[in-house]
Amino acid sequence: MPGNLTFDALKKKAEAGEIDTVLAAMVDMQGRLMGKRFHVSNFIEHAHEETHCCNYLLATDLVMSTPEGYASTSWRTGYGDYVLKPDLSTLRLVPWLEGTALVLGDVLDHHDHAPVPHAPREMLKAQVARLAEMGLDAAMATELEFFLFEGDYRTLQKDGYRNLVPFNGFNEDYNLFQTTKEEAVMRPLRNHLVAAGIPVENTKGEAETGQQELNIRYASALDCADHHTIAKQATKEIAWQNGCSASFLPKWAPDKVGSSSHVHLSLWKDGEAAFYDDADPHGMSELMRMFVAGLLAYARDYTFFLAPYVNSYKRFAPGTFAPTKAVWSVDNRTAAFRLCGEGTKGIRIECRTGGSDMNPYLAQAALIAAGIRGIEEKLTLSRPYEGDAYAEDDVEEIPRTLRDAIETLRNSTMLREAFGDAVVDHYVRCGTWEQEEYDRAVTDWELARGFEGA
Repeated sequence: MPGNLTFDALKKKAEAGEIDTVLAAMVDMQGRLMGKRFHVSNFIEHAHEETHCCNYLLATDLVMSTPEGYASTSWRTGYGDYVLKPDLSTLRLVPWLEGTALVLGDVLDHHDHAPVPHAPREMLKAQVARLAEMGLDAAMATELEFFLFEGDYRTLQKDGYRNLVPFNGFNEDYNLFQTTKEEAVMRPLRNHLVAAGIPVENTKGEAETGQQELNIRYASALDCADHHTIAKQATKEIAWQNGCSASFLPKWAPDKVGSSSHVHLSLWKDGEAAFYDDADPHGMSELMRMFVAGLLAYARDYTFFLAPYVNSYKRFAPGTFAPTKAVWSVDNRTAAFRLCGEGTKGIRIECRTGGSDMNPYLAQAALIAAGIRGIEEKLTLSRPYEGDAYAEDDVEEIPRTLRDAIETLRNSTMLREAFGDAVVDHYVRCGTWEQEEYDRAVTDWELARGFEGA
């Protein structure tokens, strides 16, 4: 579903005094919205055509450091500009912010206006275009899991994020009484997102204290990623407005279950379910079998795009509903890939590897690329795994550390052919910088363990 506000409607709302601010945003490598707040009059007169932003926005980390080692930009080249070209089809109201609209933009080279290939939105567009050349469309959905904590972001920051207290003191998985306690945040989140044109299906409590899940109806691949990113922004802003904090950190405490972001995916051809075949015992078409075989064959190659930080890998643990083995199953939550909608036209594959910190554009692009390779190579799908995949030693594990995932990304011929060498090298540098920063850190655990005893 595209945005719910046309440019002409924006003009009318501006004239009526209903909108005075337009957020023009790009998506950075971390999946965050970066951009400018325009007065609506300037946006209508000029900025709807284009604006500019520093090209370091696709070469920074979570705390906006500017590491060396990127070929695309550096101190050596002076950190020039990108063009941010608003995609007016994404223009929408932002009901949780007074008098505000939002538009997402494409990132273009400042000199020749060519799309920047390592921009997350562009990477997903490129894989969607590959599917289109095959006569196929992807329908995708993501699940957003996060924790709500007592205290606003600034208060928790000043306390060093110690003594974090979840908003609820109980495991609230599907528990309607427990989730009533969080409706001051979750109800406006649902309603504001729907008013912004994002098709929210539901929210629910997840399987940990203070943990929430937001589910958005499936859409085209690009719309799905846009919905995910805007919803994540809205979750944080609405939590802040209510004096609490929402965190998408996958693993905030060693004794707590982590937060995921499962990705559901199916392919369609001329409006018909290309993954469905009623003659198959599970309802899987041959196309689906080859696609899923590609997801499995290259699962290690693209793990970085599903788990991009050191903390991401602390979520992967037996008995936590986070997968550790690259196997597929029929409705089995211990596997990395789960067949959903078995025997129906709604048949799809769910990738359970992604954490709540993933960038949806990068994750979806990588999954599509792997599935396409499975079709191209006519790969044969193994039998579905049955039982407890955690207990299985004789199957391939997904990378268990960021360091391992960086190396599988670096050495992936499939992703280099799908994205291009320059794009893969760009994200390898993104990952190695994150690992280098972690390796330099001295943690509370090290101090407590060795300060006196070493």
